This record gives sequence, C-alpha cells and structure tokens, in this order.
Amino acid sequence: MQLRLLQISGAPPSWRVRLGLAFKGLAADIRTLSASDRENEADDIRKLNPRGTLPILVADGMSLHGSLAILAWLDRRHPDVPLFGATPDEAAEIWQLVMDCYDDFREANHKLLSVAFASRGELPQAGTTDAQMLEAGAALAHAECRSLEARLSDGRPYLCGDLPSAADALVYPETRLIERAVKTKAALMRSVGFGDMHGLYPLVSAWMARLNAMPEVARTLPEHWTEKSAAD
Repeated sequence: MQLRLLQISGAPPSWRVRLGLAFKGLAADIRTLSASDRENEADDIRKLNPRGTLPILVADGMSLHGSLAILAWLDRRHPDVPLFGATPDEAAEIWQLVMDCYDDFREANHKLLSVAFASRGELPQAGTTDAQMLEAGAALAHAECRSLEARLSDGRPYLCGDLPSAADALVYPETRLIERAVKTKAALMRSVGFGDMHGLYPLVSAWMARLNAMPEVARTLPEHWTEKSAAD
C-alpha cells in the first residue's frame, strides 16, 4: 500500500505525522507545499481537503486530514509498534499527554515563537503587543517544559514508556522548535529565560537527544534546517 503525505515542512501538525510514520517504520511519498505561496489552497489540494489545511495523508483510495486523525488511522491500519498504547491504561496516559500538548504547548509556542521567528533577533519594545505575547508565551512554554521534566524523572526513556508514542510525536516538534529559536534568536530567547535550555531542562534535553539519534527521526527535520547545516 502506497502512502502519500502532503505536508508543510516544519509545521508541527505535519511533523507529528512524519514522526508517527518514523516510529512505525513506514515509508511514504512526501510532497512538501509552501504555505507562504498558498500552494495548500490549490484546486487539487482542495479536492482532497476542502479546508486546504495540511497534513493530508492519501492511502487506500481515501484522503485524511488532521494530524490526530491521521495518527489514529495509522495505528489501526498498522497496529505493530502502537502509537497509542497496547492497554487501556497506556492509551489513557498517551492521549492525556497528546491533548495537553495539542491544547496547551501549541498555544504557548504559538505566542512565543511567532514573535521570536518573525524578529531579526532584536527584543520587542517593552509594553508592546509583541513584548506581551513573547512574555506570556515564554511563561506558558516554561510551564510545559517543567511538566515534561517532572514526567521524565521516573526514568522511562520516552514520555509514556519504553518506546516512542504519539505523545512523543506531539511534543518533540514543540521542544525542537524552542531549541531552534534558542540557536537562531539567542538574545531574544535569553531575555525570556531560555538561554540555556539544556541546563534548565536536562531530562527533556536527554529525551530529545535519544530521538535525535534515531536516523528515521532525523529525516523528519525541516528541510531548511538540514540544508542550512549542510551549507555550514
């Protein structure tokens, strides 16, 4: 069965599905579209998803959109290496963290990183909307990272057990995007307490390193990150 994934490179919803495929060892034909060029609004995309949102997975003569719907379908269609656990208790733990990330961590990073990545590295002027959004997003992101640090203190290598799950697929893009901002917008991120993410959140950093070491995970990184690394 051929799997075809239409994605926006580096966008968390698409990245989650890439990770779900990676954890399951599944290959897919990846088509990357440009949101800035509004390629997701083209007629052929609208035929697959009238909303024009990505990711879209095409398989078995059907198309699915929405990262959680796609991950759930993948788990039923390819049950080996379950993304949502093998028991009711495992499923509950994973889904709880998935929804915490979906609702809360994504909101935190939207506030924090929309300002950080849009800037040229300079700090927004105090009292402006950007400054308020940056500070609010940073406070929420720190709270999420502290929660992850506490979760990982139980010694399990991944967020919900001995193998990566849908929870890891949801959380990893968010923490990697923060790490990316720390690297590329250092002064701005220091101003909101993220100057030394590895020192602040060592268990989260070690968890990311375990995932980073997986070749199939490395292949999910945004193309412009890997292209820049190669150029350097």
